[in-house]
Amino acid sequence: MNYIAAYHTDVGLTKKTNQDSLGIKIAETDSGQAAFGVVCDGMGGLSKGELASKEVILAFMNWFDRVFMESACSGEYDTSKINEEWNEIIQRQNKSLGQFGKEHDLQLGTTISAILLYKGRYYIVHVGDSRIYQLSGSNAFLLTNDQTFIAREIAAGRMTVEQSKTDPRRSVLLQCVGASEIVEPEFSTGIIFPDTTYMICSDGFRHQISEEEMISKIGPQNASDEKSMKDGCVYLTQLVKERRETDNITVGLIKTV
Repeated sequence: MNYIAAYHTDVGLTKKTNQDSLGIKIAETDSGQAAFGVVCDGMGGLSKGELASKEVILAFMNWFDRVFMESACSGEYDTSKINEEWNEIIQRQNKSLGQFGKEHDLQLGTTISAILLYKGRYYIVHVGDSRIYQLSGSNAFLLTNDQTFIAREIAAGRMTVEQSKTDPRRSVLLQCVGASEIVEPEFSTGIIFPDTTYMICSDGFRHQISEEEMISKIGPQNASDEKSMKDGCVYLTQLVKERRETDNITVGLIKTV
């Protein structure tokens, strides 16, 4: 399986800094191409959110460049280790950012959603409310679960989806890296399909647009090359801003070819 990628990020309408961070890489191995994408959303109400998101992105990109590539290229890569390695990164970053916050009298944190595509399977790690979607045909499949107060209330039947759209607690997270005492990442895996786009995004990208609009602009049939993928990301970002989204906006795409 080969891959192409595109991304776009925007500070948005009201914030002075972009607290989102994103990384995407495609690399050659002896077993074919590997693709890796990760998005982090620094907490908007917390100080130094941009620092938290950047540090976690760098830690994961360093893992891909050094740990994963060394194992994959030597033929010794063990897929059973991936959750363990990712969990170690998250626990280390949670402790490091928490300690930094205590030393500087700050509270900082970030979400993390990452996907690795390799040898016919995808692997996901997720904390918070950034999202990963699988766009295929006319459908958008959500591959992560929002770890938010709102999502918990909806799942428990105490709130409807319509009520959640205007609830002031919409952005309250149940956990994040750096500001939670205990972080329990969500891990998942699945089969990679041909002619499919895997999308990572911060929550600012998705609040004001529908899944149908995503498919129409960045779905695999409508965005088949890097230019059209990039154009679709830019178009949807502008649409989100026209609809008065106040958060930072970030989206990344990895398409199977």
